[in-house]
Amino acid sequence: MEISEIISLCSGIALFLFGMTLMGDGLKRVAGNKLELVLYRLSSTTLRGVLLGTGVTGVIQSSAATSVMVVGFVNAGMMKLRQAIGVILGAIFGTSVTGWVISLSYIEGSSGVLSLLSTATLTGVVAVIGVFLRVFSKKPERRHVGDILMGFAVLMFGMSAMSGAVSGLGKQPWFTGTLASLSNPLLGILVGTVFTAILQSASAAVGIVQALSVTGAMSFEAALPLLMGVAIGAAFPVLLSALGANPDGKRTAAVYLVAAALSVFVCTALFYLANAFFHFDFLSKVMNPFSLALVNTILRFAMVLLLLPFTDGLEALVRLLIKDKKTPADELTLRLEERFLAHPALAVEQSRLTILDMAERSREALSAALALTANYSRNGFEEVKRMESDVDRYEDALGSYLVKLTGRDMTRRQNEDVSKYLHTLTDFERISDHALNIAESAAEIHDKKVDFSDKATRELSVLSAAVREIVRLTTEAFSQNDLAQAARVEPLEQLIDDLCDKAKRHHVERLQQGVCTIKQGFVFNDLLTSIERVGDHCSNIALAMLELEDDSFDTHAGQKRLKDDDPQAFQSAYDDYAARFSL
Repeated sequence: MEISEIISLCSGIALFLFGMTLMGDGLKRVAGNKLELVLYRLSSTTLRGVLLGTGVTGVIQSSAATSVMVVGFVNAGMMKLRQAIGVILGAIFGTSVTGWVISLSYIEGSSGVLSLLSTATLTGVVAVIGVFLRVFSKKPERRHVGDILMGFAVLMFGMSAMSGAVSGLGKQPWFTGTLASLSNPLLGILVGTVFTAILQSASAAVGIVQALSVTGAMSFEAALPLLMGVAIGAAFPVLLSALGANPDGKRTAAVYLVAAALSVFVCTALFYLANAFFHFDFLSKVMNPFSLALVNTILRFAMVLLLLPFTDGLEALVRLLIKDKKTPADELTLRLEERFLAHPALAVEQSRLTILDMAERSREALSAALALTANYSRNGFEEVKRMESDVDRYEDALGSYLVKLTGRDMTRRQNEDVSKYLHTLTDFERISDHALNIAESAAEIHDKKVDFSDKATRELSVLSAAVREIVRLTTEAFSQNDLAQAARVEPLEQLIDDLCDKAKRHHVERLQQGVCTIKQGFVFNDLLTSIERVGDHCSNIALAMLELEDDSFDTHAGQKRLKDDDPQAFQSAYDDYAARFSL
């Protein structure tokens, strides 16, 4: 090869890989947000998992991306290893679709309708449409479609450049000799495996093999071992993704390698054993891009078909290879899987489920703390401390995770959800802090044997019921994204403030009458302050929901607007609560 041909080949490979990446990223952004959630929700059986894995991989054009998602699902406890096996088998087959897409670059026509399907015409039309959508569209969805089309056009151009650069190699003795040596199955499989592991993409490896086939020097006998090696080499990026995963996550990644290696071994043994008896004539058949795509599809279908009845054995084998390790894992934040950050739909959904757990834990902590004021126990106090510590861990993990997520390409709805979670995270954590403060006040009441008057006890009982109600209302509104319920939080918060002020005035009156003492007063005021603060944080959460829905965020302005926009509804809700909670 001359230096100009080498440069042309390298530039063609670079454009091909860039085009494939651009097209794949665009496909993931357009379809991935829906497919990711479908993938882990609907893969309940092995056969369904195979079909879903095939479909998702065919759409996003990457078996590695599908498999990495599945590793994340298993690592986060969202999917069982048994379910994951079916999806990975489907991914192994689904990646063969890319070979057919690449084959389009070899369609030629000299006249009539066929000329419209030629590589040059197709690439030009797709490129123009892609650039137009990418440059002039304001909607992110259309811009992503533009990325897909531009990626496809660049891929096509890269394939043409590669094919042109290597077209003369078929007459070079060293090249034909190299291809002839690959007819040795072990050597061909080894070369295909190493080549794909370096490229980190089975689709890219098959595309380059298809480009080499235009030389007319590649036979079926040389191509088959290469394609078998490509199937094994595709497992390496999946294995890399499992670094740092839990044992089940690592087993899931290992499934890809074990499944590919075992099925290739069986296919190789069966094929060459049959050839020893029947001496297949088609081994010398010269391959082209279309026949390579066909052989690749048949090979992968045979691999999946061979393993499908033995998924239980496959699971047992990877469990035998990778033992359980007793490593401390934070089960609370297990859902916040780092691998999902590349798939915002999953990351946002897992963040939502985690913050709902956090909200529920804060509510339980408050309820348990209020119960201690009437019936104190050391075990109950320790339980409140444990729940408050859990909520702190939720806040640290969620805060870091959501900040990482903000830099990703997300839809408008996803951005709104992430913003809502970031704005409300601290308020849920502060509710648990005040729950611990209430528990500490209950411990002080118990340790110092403080006895409240009947009126003070009744006032605390009413306020406890009111603050339980506002926390329940807030967490339910948040979990269901119910703006109507969120609008009722502020009137109740206003009532709790008024009740706390009234209780403080009553306490001063009792002090003056000698009914209560200073010692009782300190802990009584501490309880009222904690209850009032819990109401404030509930108000912040509800107002964040309402304001962010209107694309604004100003809690003080939101409080005023809530009262001013519909004063009758606000007063009606206030009166309803005042009838239920009165001193």
